[in-house]
Amino acid sequence: MKKYLLFLFVLVISCSKDDFSQQLSHESKIVVEGWIEEGDFAQVLLSSSIPITDVVDSTNVLDHVIRSAKITISDGETSEVLRVKNDKNRVPPFVYFGTSLKGEAGKEYSLKIEYLNRVVQAITTIPKSVELKSAEYIKRNLTDTTGYIFVKFDDPMNEKNYYQIATKIDVEEPIFVPSFYGNLDDKNFQTAFVSAQINRGILLFPKTKFTPYFADGDLIFVKLRTQNKDALDFWNSWQNEIVNSRNPIYPSNTSLKSNIEGGIGIWAGYGQSTLTVKTPPKK
Repeated sequence: MKKYLLFLFVLVISCSKDDFSQQLSHESKIVVEGWIEEGDFAQVLLSSSIPITDVVDSTNVLDHVIRSAKITISDGETSEVLRVKNDKNRVPPFVYFGTSLKGEAGKEYSLKIEYLNRVVQAITTIPKSVELKSAEYIKRNLTDTTGYIFVKFDDPMNEKNYYQIATKIDVEEPIFVPSFYGNLDDKNFQTAFVSAQINRGILLFPKTKFTPYFADGDLIFVKLRTQNKDALDFWNSWQNEIVNSRNPIYPSNTSLKSNIEGGIGIWAGYGQSTLTVKTPPKK
């Protein structure tokens, strides 16, 4: 998400040595990470893909941010053109945002991006939210200064649901970060009562060294999202790229799933339920 995210600005165009020169002659692709949550306004991050030869760092990423596109969202009755703002707490620091069209469960939302001579489009719906019953910080040993988040929720019977669990550490993280292995398909649940351990997800250009756990002194926001199958497929494919390449900045190939017509990335609708977790003070 916010949501969010995060990684898509460094999506790399992969190519073999045989087609490398041909790849350079092609136009870069528009990369989209957009979402609208129940009870909140739309947000969209927009960039162009980065050639495989480019160095990727926080400065280079800024060169590929698209700040002058026209982005329109609609629920079929009402439309809104998103505005763009500079958020210095994010990398990249630019986000398109809505102020009038608030997400509602069950509604369909279209996305239209107009930039130079290109038009990029996508459609999503917002699934009904599922309540996050509890979120708890638990250490393996009492003397530990780190631990994990354990969540509990009830998966509605006779409904098909896909979930994503995301966390945000106050001050340290400006956005909700999808948890590692936090994309869930309810076909894998043994019972309607779900209990799961949450591992921290990877944030692009973190302020501190990444660790997969949480720590004493953290104020943690935990979000349970309901999502559609295309969002589940996208985030699973992104996670697979991280696992396969062992590098969140350079996906090993361009096999990411996408629901974007004319570009790459994701336009997702999310239901959401959020809880706050306070950990013990640092000693």
